[in-house]
Amino acid sequence: MSFLDTFSEMLVILFALGAGCLANRLGYLGGEVDARLSKLALNITMPAMIVGAVLTGDELPEASVILSVLGVGVVFYGLEFLFALAVPRLLGGTPGQMGVWRYTMVFNNIAFIGYPVVMGLFGQEALFYAVILAIPFNLLNYTVGPLLLVGAKRFQWKQLLSPCVLSAALGLVLAFARIRPPALIGDMLSLVGDVSVPLCLMLVGSLLAGLSVKDVLVSPRMWILTAIRLLALPMALYPLLKALNFGGLVMQVGVIQMAMPAAMNGALLCMEYGGDTECMAQVTFVTTLASVVTIPLVMLIL
Repeated sequence: MSFLDTFSEMLVILFALGAGCLANRLGYLGGEVDARLSKLALNITMPAMIVGAVLTGDELPEASVILSVLGVGVVFYGLEFLFALAVPRLLGGTPGQMGVWRYTMVFNNIAFIGYPVVMGLFGQEALFYAVILAIPFNLLNYTVGPLLLVGAKRFQWKQLLSPCVLSAALGLVLAFARIRPPALIGDMLSLVGDVSVPLCLMLVGSLLAGLSVKDVLVSPRMWILTAIRLLALPMALYPLLKALNFGGLVMQVGVIQMAMPAAMNGALLCMEYGGDTECMAQVTFVTTLASVVTIPLVMLIL
């Protein structure tokens, strides 16, 4: 995928954010509507997307390949958690902002943006690797994610049984057991799950409608966080995977996925659990905008 191809893909993402912002200005989105739609995404469309992604692939790879991808995932998320311990201390801020810094270090947009970029770079075969790498994301995002954003006081054990967590666990079982239900089931889940990407993008766009773009773009904290998320983390992961003898397509997918902007799920979780929704929306906007340039730069090392 050339620089221009990647740039075009990112423009599609930015257009959806702009559409959500416009919908808010026109009174179609905002307030209670956003809250209800976030519940729709978290409880119905995203779980369908997670399971559908596993069921609709052409074929499932061997268990050894899946284990190799999950091995990359251990290094991937371990490195992110180390950064999550250090970066909030570096940046400072309110408790809500520091929750956003922690979340941004651990969770990035490996699905909504990562999937199309990985497929465009490495072909259809790489998409399944990206899906397997996203399974730990889904398990962690809806359990550890709220803890990072709002702290243990707002954590509830029932979050471990949320639809997204259960669907991620189901996807992992189906992949390891090499169970392939009738194609019709995958098609039905994918149809509903495909709503997740534009829905979440427009919801984040709606949140951005009330922000001062000028204030966001001149914030030193935002740009430091963005540089760490988009450049420092993938540049740290690459030599680490090489040293651990991970190579080939598995390693390439891992490094490119690490270069993705902040996860858009964060804004939904903030709305659901009382995090700093405005700050999370700002980070999502700035990292997504900057990734138009940084993703092609990371590709150069591969």
